[in-house]
Amino acid sequence: MAKFELKLPKMGESVAEATLTNWLKEVGDTIEADEAVLEIATDKVDSEVPSEVDGKLIEKRFEVDDVIQVGEVIAIIETDADVESTDEDNSADSSNESQDTTTQKAADTAEAFVEKGKSIAETNFSDSDRFYSPLVKNIANTEGINLSELDAISGSGLEGRVTKDDILQYVEDKKQGKAAQSTTQPKTQDKPAPAPKPTSTPVNVNVEDEVIEMNRMGKMIAHHMVASTQTSAHVQSFIEVDVTNIWNWRNKYKNEFQKREGEKLTFTPIFMEAVAKAIKDFPMINISVDGNQIIKRKRINLGMAAALPDGNLIVPVIKDADQLNLLGMAKQVNDLASRARAGKLKPDDTQGGTYTVTNVGTFGSIMGTPIINQPQVGILALGAIRKVPAVIETPEGDFIGIRYKMFLSHSYDHRVVNGALGGQFVQRVAQYLEAFETDRTI
Repeated sequence: MAKFELKLPKMGESVAEATLTNWLKEVGDTIEADEAVLEIATDKVDSEVPSEVDGKLIEKRFEVDDVIQVGEVIAIIETDADVESTDEDNSADSSNESQDTTTQKAADTAEAFVEKGKSIAETNFSDSDRFYSPLVKNIANTEGINLSELDAISGSGLEGRVTKDDILQYVEDKKQGKAAQSTTQPKTQDKPAPAPKPTSTPVNVNVEDEVIEMNRMGKMIAHHMVASTQTSAHVQSFIEVDVTNIWNWRNKYKNEFQKREGEKLTFTPIFMEAVAKAIKDFPMINISVDGNQIIKRKRINLGMAAALPDGNLIVPVIKDADQLNLLGMAKQVNDLASRARAGKLKPDDTQGGTYTVTNVGTFGSIMGTPIINQPQVGILALGAIRKVPAVIETPEGDFIGIRYKMFLSHSYDHRVVNGALGGQFVQRVAQYLEAFETDRTI
């Protein structure tokens, strides 16, 4: 019998770790190839990890709520299949011997910290807004690192999380006298000082009130929204757009498109196309802020906020949106939207966005002031399209007519995007929409 190591697979170029949310199999259970063994969650997407072989689950390496790095062994499966043995007695082959000894030493040290930390009083980590894995907490308890010290460590993990290597390096630096100075005198020239933790107002719960626990995604959205308002200086610009030509063009082609492609032609791909064009004209909207540095993104990856059946929101990303024609954009929009509603998005589908568009008009709102999706610096809200009386200018004079109009609401980070750039960008989007060519085909 051989032993197969089930590892956390690579889930996208920017996804480094995931949280184990549920074991679907227990030790001793029989597993078939491609059968799901456990469920994991990244920032916004839930996924299943299937087995690559037939066999029996004989060991679990992680518990629910543990954070797992890509490539780490999650479980051991005993199998009759022809696979390389992963038994610890036979694992010292030539390839393993060539691995970085420093990494192995850090792993061994971390395991020792876990065992040692069981007998030491634990620090209360609930007062921190940051997420810490059980391993990091154990190391902190073992080494006597208090919460203020832990919060001061600059994490290299996803969204600045403190990893095992980060805290082990901090412990080593502290022993050598290097960490004390960095703790008392943080490098404010590289990273902004963390915002003060908001005080919570006590809530009185009456007998007839219903208490509803936030689900995991709800908690993450709440955290991201608060973090964004504490990070970016939000300011808004608004503009009204005449989309009569777009309205009439869509009505002309939507039935033909439905019959030919088997899916609906919505307004969203038209708006996304205009946004991508405007970003090419104003590339300083397509940036991120890292301390005192501005990162100018080369690719234009548009996030598309989508409502889920449970009321939460998710933001799948249209990669290289500026390189798609209108048909390609429509295909991307429909595919991401349908998979989002069905809960079938992959982790990479929500990664790498450089600018976000949200359609508040879906819910009847004529405008909104959306919160920036960090680490981006801008987000555009599309209001409801309304049939309104409007002044129409012609060479023969002005007259009142019925037009289809909507509001665009642009929220942007005033730390790096001034009012002129923020206003000019949304104005350019409006200009592209009003100049939509009605003789084009799709």
